[in-house]
Amino acid sequence: MGYSSTQHDQYRQSAINGASPLQLIVMLYDGALRFMNAGLTAMRQENRFEQNEKLTRAQRIVAELMSCLDMEKGGEVAQNLMALYSYTYDQLVQGNLQDDEQAVLRAQRVMSDLRGSWVALDKESKAATATTGNGITDAAA
Repeated sequence: MGYSSTQHDQYRQSAINGASPLQLIVMLYDGALRFMNAGLTAMRQENRFEQNEKLTRAQRIVAELMSCLDMEKGGEVAQNLMALYSYTYDQLVQGNLQDDEQAVLRAQRVMSDLRGSWVALDKESKAATATTGNGITDAAA
């Protein structure tokens, strides 16, 4: 039995509502990477309409990540992320306008690497939260 569109939307909304801020960031990366993959597939099939739609959606996610950076509080980390996001955005635009698969692959590589860092940070955060003051995890206590 398949899920209806409404059920899928409800499940997705539930996942978003229950996610930590780090998990939400990872979800944005997942979405951007999914749209990049779909854009590359459309590019290889010479479906320019689908290519443009998917790569534009990836660009919007990268732009959203850029807009969420707190340049004052984030310091050097925020500056470095802004540079990487700007590069990724530029590569997506170039890839889409020039049908340049390599540009999209470069953007994809940056986002994939950054996603891995966010996942590791999320795991470390969860481990730190689960550890009590005496170094014993809640699960072991």
